[in-house]
Amino acid sequence: FSLAIIIFLVLLMGIFDFGRGIYMYNGVSHSAREIARRTSVYPGITLGASPQTQAVIGVQQGLVPGLQAPTFACLTITGASSPNNPCTSGDFVQVTVTATYTPISLLGFLGSIPLTASSTVQIPG
Repeated sequence: FSLAIIIFLVLLMGIFDFGRGIYMYNGVSHSAREIARRTSVYPGITLGASPQTQAVIGVQQGLVPGLQAPTFACLTITGASSPNNPCTSGDFVQVTVTATYTPISLLGFLGSIPLTASSTVQIPG
């Protein structure tokens, strides 16, 4: 029993860490979608600086541990950087967010794992 319990606990902790990693990646993806959606509705003069977008960023940073400040880009339909400043209707808002995941079990020897997600939403006309 004493030999088997060690193997069992190591596997259990590995499964727990893997689940935490998937949960965090899902949170990062959801954050990118929510921030992009809100930014497309309220693009503001500077992309991502509207109070509505900042409120969503604050909520998402409270939900996802270690979520860093997002980066914003204004794109045309071809994917090139938009010459419009600020973005106009028909342009696309691209939001990229990053968080760092650090396993707590034996997988911790891998070090921190950066989780990045990006979402693109068209500004309504």
